[in-house]
Amino acid sequence: MNPLTDKQIRRAFVNATRGAANRAVLPDLTTIDWDRLEYLGWRDPKAPLNAYVVLELDGEPIAILLRAPEKGGKHRKAMCAWCEDIVAVDDVSLYVAPRAGAAGRRGDTIGTLVCTDFTCSKNVRRRPTRTEASSPEDRARLIASRIAGLQERSTRFVAEVCRTR
Repeated sequence: MNPLTDKQIRRAFVNATRGAANRAVLPDLTTIDWDRLEYLGWRDPKAPLNAYVVLELDGEPIAILLRAPEKGGKHRKAMCAWCEDIVAVDDVSLYVAPRAGAAGRRGDTIGTLVCTDFTCSKNVRRRPTRTEASSPEDRARLIASRIAGLQERSTRFVAEVCRTR
């Protein structure tokens, strides 16, 4: 993922008002290893029910506002729909995003199961077990396949949020 500035992220929101985008508490962008991310995701510490995802769609940054599950809410074991990691299944939550434009203002939303702390990029880079891949070449191919899958699935979700009906 290409490094982004605070200003670029705030301008990239497609399903939040300018005021909501400006109030979002962004992570410290100087500490992010952008080369190891397919998307940037975080929860707002000042508004814990708000979560955000930024990724590149057709070469442009797109940011979306998500409704996070309530703290202390019941989590179920599930597989993340984005990274599809079969190891980290204990901390997956349903996130709901208002659609962009008039549909979102009418209350239309779309949801998906995602790693609660947005650790998908780390999960897809997890070293494969011997059962998953035995040789270094197989491991490299599997990790590359996982990364491509994460990019495709997360991008598809964001594109669906952006789609107008």
